[in-house]
Amino acid sequence: QVQLVESGGGLVQAGGSLRLSCAASGRTFSSYGMGWFRQAPGKEREFVGRISKSGSSTMYQDSVKGRFTISRDNAKNTVYLQMNSLKPEDTAVYYCAAGRQLGATTLRGYDYWGQGTQVTVSS
Repeated sequence: QVQLVESGGGLVQAGGSLRLSCAASGRTFSSYGMGWFRQAPGKEREFVGRISKSGSSTMYQDSVKGRFTISRDNAKNTVYLQMNSLKPEDTAVYYCAAGRQLGATTLRGYDYWGQGTQVTVSS
């Protein structure tokens, strides 16, 4: 089992930046691809982006492409989500997830989830 804990959420003005962290337990962190998802008020949880096991490959949802960047440090068992040029529509609870399925972009492709961290972007 993998335990995930997100941190770094908060309140930020539109156009600002925020960096989220996801700390994972266990020695097998490098065996998992990692994904970021978000859930806005009244909406379903949606895919934000993913990063491969080694960090050599990333993929992003169109709405965040060019603004968000995912990275990982396997030595620290941590994955990051750097968010720049934030918009009010980015307001949501953000979740990190771990899965062994290659290139997964849906909830079904991930086995473990963090508790989420709130990101609020004011206008």
